[in-house]
Amino acid sequence: MSKENENQIDSKAFTEECNAVLRAVSDAQYVIGGKWKLMIIISMARGNKRFTEIQKQVSGISARVLSSELKDLEMNGLIVKKVENGYPVSIEYELLPYSHTLEEVVGAMTRWGMQHRQKIMSEGKSASDK
Repeated sequence: MSKENENQIDSKAFTEECNAVLRAVSDAQYVIGGKWKLMIIISMARGNKRFTEIQKQVSGISARVLSSELKDLEMNGLIVKKVENGYPVSIEYELLPYSHTLEEVVGAMTRWGMQHRQKIMSEGKSASDK
């Protein structure tokens, strides 16, 4: 096989791998992307189950946006909405076991976020020292 043919095959494999990675990241962003979804999941993992508890913990989120995000998370199999009939009606949200697959992602993002904050703060101090 000529060098040119080998390069075309390698290039095609690289492109297919790149496309597979891009599709996977796109799928992940669809499910957990945006400003609020992971924050809601983290809040729920810390014991917040009621709508008002979640809204209070995730500062800045409006009731309308929280409602929409909870529906998306439920649709994607990460949480379940439990309604207790009675007076008054009680509604709680619960993480499903599938949500635990995000622990590694949240851990990596937490570590990176702390590292980035420290980097920015130290760069700010270095700039003010000049």
